[in-house]
Amino acid sequence: MEKHEIYIHSRILNIGMLLDVSRLRRAVRYALRAEGADKPCEVSILITDDAAIQAINRAHRNIDRPTDVLSFPMLELLPGRFDPTAADINRDTGRVALGDIVLSYDRIKDQARRFGQSVDQEADYLVVHSVLHLLGYDHMDEGPDKRQMRAREKAIIKEMELG
Repeated sequence: MEKHEIYIHSRILNIGMLLDVSRLRRAVRYALRAEGADKPCEVSILITDDAAIQAINRAHRNIDRPTDVLSFPMLELLPGRFDPTAADINRDTGRVALGDIVLSYDRIKDQARRFGQSVDQEADYLVVHSVLHLLGYDHMDEGPDKRQMRAREKAIIKEMELG
């Protein structure tokens, strides 16, 4: 049995021609491993466009604009302290349901161009960023929480590039 299960859904036709979905799964697995998530987990990723992510952002956060990524954690975890005992185990799969990630392909394309990288590199970064949110990290202020999260993102992306 595969340790982690990463479900990828798309509201965009032919997403496999636009993004490397196996690479998205790899990014999730690297982030989980780096954070000590040694219990089998489930993560769901939805890839959509700006209009759909704006509607989701408005409905769940009362922010009426598109964004690059949204994270919907199922657990309240402390950063760097994966605790599967705080979770309900999916009875059908035996895995910890961590939560959902929503990506805007429109934002991925735009940010990849602005930052001078491929869409797959930008998607990797956003997935790692979002998995860290699912695992309790936050960056709402410019303080130590944001610095801690950015340091973890950089370390995980660097490990992925080397691996």
